[in-house]
Amino acid sequence: MVAPLAFAPGEHVPTADQRIVLVGVPWSRYEIEVVLRGEASVPRLAYLGGALEFMTPSKDHERLTSYIGRLIEVFADLHGVDLSPYRSWTLTSGAGRVGCEPDECYLVGDDQSRSLPDLVVEVIWTSGGLDKLAIYQHLGVREVWFWQGGVITAHVLRAGGYARTPISEVMPGLDVEVLASYLDRPTVSAAKRDYRAHLRARR
Repeated sequence: MVAPLAFAPGEHVPTADQRIVLVGVPWSRYEIEVVLRGEASVPRLAYLGGALEFMTPSKDHERLTSYIGRLIEVFADLHGVDLSPYRSWTLTSGAGRVGCEPDECYLVGDDQSRSLPDLVVEVIWTSGGLDKLAIYQHLGVREVWFWQGGVITAHVLRAGGYARTPISEVMPGLDVEVLASYLDRPTVSAAKRDYRAHLRARR
């Protein structure tokens, strides 16, 4: 039986993400919801351990996602890294009974046929929801970034799970703390311009 809807308390404000979590949900229900949602960008769906999450990101959530993505691309351009963005790619493992749709994700290198991204970016704008790092560990994603409260933390997959790192391994030499410091610019153009100038000054 599906349990009642669970909402994060105190989060029903215009700037918050809208999130609903159902518990006691079979994997088949998640698969049906993915099909019913189709090509629409929302709600984003996640599944872990019988819990099914529906999330619609806020305007600020989407703005930060775009800023981070554009700065990653600035770094890649200046350092000769080939990559392609795949935004909210539906990532699933039927065997592991997990599924997720990142805020942003990338394949790095010329081979775009792989079934998992090399880098996933998640913005935690509103508290609550499923343990996304546990989902990505089940899936086997190499590197996951979380933005929360103005800070980006990078997690690299090891044999025993994820380990925190200040420097990206998928994007060698990229300092996530430095990148995060440019997210306060009033426009993405200003953020890209200032971050590019910083990177060029270091070369």
